[in-house]
Amino acid sequence: MVRFLRRGHSLDDNNKTDPGSHDRDARRHHQHYLQRTGSDTAEMPDSLANGGTPPLPNGRAAAAGARNRLGRDGPPSELDTMKEKFAKLLLGEDMSGTGKGVSSALALSNAVTNLAASVFGEHRKLEPMAPDTKERWKREVGWLLSVTDHIVEFVPTRQTAENGTTMEIMSTAQRRDLAMNIPALRKLDAMLIGYMDNFVDQTEFWYEKGGDNKRDDDKWWMPTVKVPSEGLSDVTRKWLQYQKECVNQVLKAAMAINAQVLVEMEIPEIYIESLPKKGKTSLGDAIYRSITEETFDPLEFLAGMDLSTEHKVLDLKNRIEASTVIWKRKMQTKDSKSSWSSIVSFEKREQFEERAETILHLLKLQFPGTPQSQLDISKIQYNRDVGYALLESYSRVLESLAYSVMSRIEDVLGADAAAQNLTASEAARRILESGAAEAPAARKLDAKEELEKLNEAPASMTLFDFMGWHFDQDELMKRREDGTLDADAEAKLLKKAPSMAPTKKFSYVDSLSSGGMRSPSARH
Repeated sequence: MVRFLRRGHSLDDNNKTDPGSHDRDARRHHQHYLQRTGSDTAEMPDSLANGGTPPLPNGRAAAAGARNRLGRDGPPSELDTMKEKFAKLLLGEDMSGTGKGVSSALALSNAVTNLAASVFGEHRKLEPMAPDTKERWKREVGWLLSVTDHIVEFVPTRQTAENGTTMEIMSTAQRRDLAMNIPALRKLDAMLIGYMDNFVDQTEFWYEKGGDNKRDDDKWWMPTVKVPSEGLSDVTRKWLQYQKECVNQVLKAAMAINAQVLVEMEIPEIYIESLPKKGKTSLGDAIYRSITEETFDPLEFLAGMDLSTEHKVLDLKNRIEASTVIWKRKMQTKDSKSSWSSIVSFEKREQFEERAETILHLLKLQFPGTPQSQLDISKIQYNRDVGYALLESYSRVLESLAYSVMSRIEDVLGADAAAQNLTASEAARRILESGAAEAPAARKLDAKEELEKLNEAPASMTLFDFMGWHFDQDELMKRREDGTLDADAEAKLLKKAPSMAPTKKFSYVDSLSSGGMRSPSARH
């Protein structure tokens, strides 16, 4: 410090600004800039003249800035969207990061449900999906289902060493239920989208625009279908019934898979703790007395119940499902001194349970659009198995989509019947006269069996394909009557044609053929 002052410097001088210092710095930077560019006529940037930092050569700074602005202001890439989606799943839908999110299984289930709602929620007409919407559904549902590729189990496999020795080792493979059901559900998904694509360029029915929609029934938010004053042509009517049957096969397969997965899910303890100790308490005296009588007819039982509203149907389903859980626990604890034990014999209790499950199955067949029961909601909410969560949610959204497409087809057929001033009985009689098959007996849906039926079902056809098939059959019949039918044509004529029988919505006999999701019951 002393040496510094002796040289003639002052502390005050350091705080003063030399008027020519900026000019000298600017000239020095200018000479350096000219040497780098190799030009004596290059203009000096304003930032350099003001003493700023010189830019990067070849305009790299400008290019980098443009890229940053594009990445910040432009649409997110597919990779960024996928990162954001999986980041939210890892957080359990809790963006605060405090660990209060839901489980991974429930987060994935909600993601599939929300994706389906955003994609199919506004699809209210019989028409193909928009290409960008279809591509988004395939892409994003593929992201979510990719999780199942990493859910594995150990399976024994044989390995041959270099010296020819064969040994048995344990290797990993995708869990068996996922390896079987995920490809099946993907096939159902593709078939449903294909069925919707068949309704392209339809001219015999159309929809009123928003301002003209005056629907006053329970589907007031849906667009109103319009058909010609004389109704649909016979070919179009049969083609619609054929499309409905194809969608119905997909619906039954999705229902069977969904019911099977729900059965495999464990019943949460919190649901069991909320139940009364006796099934009679859950059912009520009148329902309990009807189920426990010596002679029991499920059709007569449902005919005597008030099922006029959706709320009453759901309440009956909740009561019966609760009673089946109570009776199962009583049978499991029949030899113990638990509060769940019962004085009723094991055989009687098993009979009551079978009757209750039959009622639940018939309710599903008659009212397929009923909301989920308390047991289903509890299983989904407290499930911790990611594989079950994806299977249940994916099959549920496909079931909902298939039911929606069937309802849209029923709206068109209903508008056709109204245009011809047909009563409900006349419309039903015309359906039966068109070749309706006899309704099968009530039974539980089996996923494997329904998938096999789906593989044997005829391929989906557009209206023009159907018209060609229809006219070919008429021509072959005429040739048979004339005696000019050859062997190949005879074989083509004997080939089984698709059934044209649609099903009524709330009739038990007709809705049996349209299936219905079996209400899950506890198996644990």
